[in-house]
Parts: sequence; C-alpha cells; structure tokens
Amino acid sequence: MTVPPAGTPVPAPALGLEPNPAFGGRPGPLLLVIADGVGIAPPGPSNAVTEASTPTLDALLASPLSTSLLAHGPAVGLPSDDDMGNSEVGHNALGAGRVFAQGAKLVNHALASGALYATDVWRTAIEHGREHTLHFLGLHSDGNVHSHNDHLYQMLERAAEDGVTRARVHVLLDGRDVPARSALDYLAQTEQVLQKINEHGAARSVDFRIASGGGRMTITMDRYGADWPMVQRGYECHTHGVGRPFTSAAEAVETMYAESDLGDQYLASFVIVDDAGVPVGTMHDGDAVVLYNFRGDRAIEISQAYEDPDFSRFDRDAVAPHPQVFFCGMLQYDGDALVPKHYLVNPPVIERTISEYLCAEGVRSFAISETQKYGHVTYFWNGNRSGYIDPSLETYVEIPSDNVPFDTTPAMKVREITDRTIELLRSGEFRFGRLNFPSGDMVGHTGHLHATIEAMEVIDECMARLIAVVDALGGILVYTADHGNADIMFTETDGVRVPKTSHTLNPVPFVVHDAAWHGEYRIARPDGAGLANVAATLLELLGFRPPAGYEPAVIAF
Repeated sequence: MTVPPAGTPVPAPALGLEPNPAFGGRPGPLLLVIADGVGIAPPGPSNAVTEASTPTLDALLASPLSTSLLAHGPAVGLPSDDDMGNSEVGHNALGAGRVFAQGAKLVNHALASGALYATDVWRTAIEHGREHTLHFLGLHSDGNVHSHNDHLYQMLERAAEDGVTRARVHVLLDGRDVPARSALDYLAQTEQVLQKINEHGAARSVDFRIASGGGRMTITMDRYGADWPMVQRGYECHTHGVGRPFTSAAEAVETMYAESDLGDQYLASFVIVDDAGVPVGTMHDGDAVVLYNFRGDRAIEISQAYEDPDFSRFDRDAVAPHPQVFFCGMLQYDGDALVPKHYLVNPPVIERTISEYLCAEGVRSFAISETQKYGHVTYFWNGNRSGYIDPSLETYVEIPSDNVPFDTTPAMKVREITDRTIELLRSGEFRFGRLNFPSGDMVGHTGHLHATIEAMEVIDECMARLIAVVDALGGILVYTADHGNADIMFTETDGVRVPKTSHTLNPVPFVVHDAAWHGEYRIARPDGAGLANVAATLLELLGFRPPAGYEPAVIAF
C-alpha cells in the first residue's frame, strides 16, 4: 500500500492537549506494540499463545502493570457480544480513543429502518437491474467481520420486490472468520433463499442464481496492494466467467474438497455454466454490481477495478472488453480516495484521532508493519483516512510481505519490522511509535497450530529485543493486541479436532513496561474497558491529559 501524496495537514488549530501535571513522560520514546490476533484464553493444547515458549511475554503478563481489555462486540462498536472483533474495528478504537458504531451495526440499522432502500444509489442499482442484470458480490458467510449473508438475503428479496427479474450472486468463500470447511452449509442456505424468490416471482420469470465464486484468499479480496493478480483472477471470474466450470456452486465445492484438504478460503475460482457450458452470470454494459462487504480493506481494490476509468493495475480488457456497469459498495471504503464513488450506507465518521492531537502538539511519530497489516497502523488507526496527517511529523514504513502461505513462513516479517523499529527508535527523532506484528493473526488464520506456535516464539524473541532498546533509551513500551485468534486454534468434539481459523471472543492483553517505574501510576482498569481506552493511556504516558470525550485511561496516578 502506497501512502498517497499528502496535502494540507489535517489537525485544526483548535486541537490541543493540556500537560499531565502528575506525569511528564519519560525522556525516551513510547512504543506501542500490537500483536495482531493474540488474545487471552486458558492454557491448553489448542492455545498457541500459551503452548509457545515465550518467557518475555510471560514476564510482561505477570507484571503489576498488566491487565486485559475487551476487543469484541459493543466494546469496539459491533452489534452484540456474539460478534468477534477484527483488525479494522480494533485499530479504529485504538487510534480514535472512543467507540464508534461500525460496519455491521450501521448496515443493520440501515436495512431495518429502510434507509438503505431510500438512497439514490439503491434506486439507481435497481433501475439498472430492471433493464439488465443486478449482480451481488461479497464474502459469503455470517462471520460479520467483512459481511453477513443476512444483508445479502434482505437485499435480494427487496430487489425482487422492486421489480428486478434477473440477479446473479458472486460468492467469495470464507473459511476464515467461520469454520474452515463450512461453505456447503452457507451455499445451501443461499440456494434456498434464491429458490423461494424464483418461485414467488415465477409469473414474472424471475431468475436469481449463483454465478461464480472462489476462496477469499485466492481471488478478489486482496488488500494493501499485496497481490493484484489475486484481484485480477476475481475480476475475470466474476465479470467474464473465467474459472473452472460447474453446474452449481455446491458441485464446485464438493469437487474441490475431494481433490485436496484445502479450506474454503483457498479454493480456486469457479463459474456456474448452463447445459451448453456457457457461464450464466457474466457482466455486460448496463448491469449493476453491488459489493455487499461492509469492511473496507479487502474491498478497495476490487472496487477500483470496476469503477476507476484510469485503472492500470492489470488489463481489464485482456479477456473481453471491460463492461460499463453501475458499481456501488455497501459503504465507502476509503473516504479520502473516494472509493467507491457510490455507496449504500454512510461509514462512521471518525475524527479527533490520537494522531491528530499528537500532530497538533508537534509530536514526531512513526508507524510500521509489513504490507498485510500496514494499513492497520496507518489507515484504520487514523480513522479510515489515507495518507499522512502531517508528513512533516510522521513517518510510515511498510515492509513488503511475501506472497506465500503464511504457515510456511511463520515468522513473516516480524524480525524485519523489529530491525527497522530499532533503527527508528535509536535515531532519536521520534517520541512515539506504533507497530503491528501480523503473524499471530495471519498464521493463526491458517489453522496450523505448530506454525502459529512458532510465530508466537518469534514475536517473543523480538519483544525481548525491543524491550532492551526501549529500556536503554529511557522509554516505555506498551504491549497489546487488536483481537484474539491464536489463542484458540481448534475445537474438539468426540475426540475429533476441527481447526479454528476465525477470530475469538476473548479479551486481549494490555501491559505497560516502564523500567523507571517506581509506583508513580498504577493499573486502574475501568469497568468494561476495551481497546478504546488505550489512546488516553498513551497520552497520559506521553505527559498529556486526554481530551474530552475520550474513554478513560487504564492507568491512574
């Protein structure tokens, strides 16, 4: 992901912080380490976090400045306690210092109130659908991290009521936020919904069906520019019918299950064909395409592929001419780049992030991760804002990720992130830095226990190095996570282990490591404290009072 050219700094003159009279900060830098996907769960054979040899992390968690924070459900702006946290909402909360209603909650309200159907965007999509074909594209599950099938079903039913007679669904198989091989259950539910719609509209020759699909980590849902060929495969599959042909999505999944032990997320692209072998759902001029994912990071690139008139990441005309379709997203996934131009639900407006305040105070900072999580400590952290807030005060560093299965390289780029972070800390230029170690989440999503254990051990090794440098510089290190994942790697029923590739509902660690600490402050975790309480804590440790409206700090003086 390339940071767009920076414009005028965002912080308004009115933004300002008062000094903390009880604590002026340490002379050295404050470093925030976000161990992505590392939650807190009871020890056991399925917990890669506790199964790993992690003496450094163990010592941190045993310190008097250690507690836990909520990272799921209402604590991060999601509808209920049954909703697992994710990196988007987690980093939004970490950077904003407050809880904002997030994607799923916003969409639920827009659908329940009917506000979504009252938008000009929905009406335009319907007009195109009445004359041509209405396509729905998105992650096909109820994981509620990127999408929810209930949203798809409600829109399909409403489209039929609004006069659309031909609709096609392009399914991205999950197996990541839900069980690894659960696609057939979701497909059966969707086929039942489509059958009911078709039967109810038989007099009007209503024809709604699944047209194409593939695993979310194989096609379409790339992020941060890590793998544009993945987006191209998805674009050509959904648009031009390029993929392995099958008579139904269930047949496609059953066949690929029999051929390998791959989970849903890694299955190849497929297209549904008629009796003559012709794809049933290619896209043409005048069609409408609704991307029903509500989370932004893995929706931006495919949105650009459909709507950007100057798109050049791959040749959209390589298979057939790029069709002129009306494209819209569930939300606007990038408010700065205005991607997509048309969307059904207004995204959360997140302002007064901690970065805006620090820039207003002239505090120099850095943010670093590898490509897979780079946008988490920049874009999501800054309230879904692309680019720098103030390029004269901020440095963003992206370590390129490798395009390989992450269980084959459990260390990912954790050591490289650490090396570069140490350089930044030792430069003496920065008072605050934040980094994301991606491997607890990315390797955890593969469902491979031993690889995730190895990933945790590399994180521990690198944490020891960072602590030593921060101590030598007279600074403070804060350790936390954005959600759980590696803490439950499998479930077991009747002695049969089933890999768990999704996030967990568990809390995450929060630890302050301060070698100069002599009781000046203590952990004072407010009731229901979650990730949104971190920003105020960081400001307190930097010697500032948190601004009005921020969730209270996790420490007290």
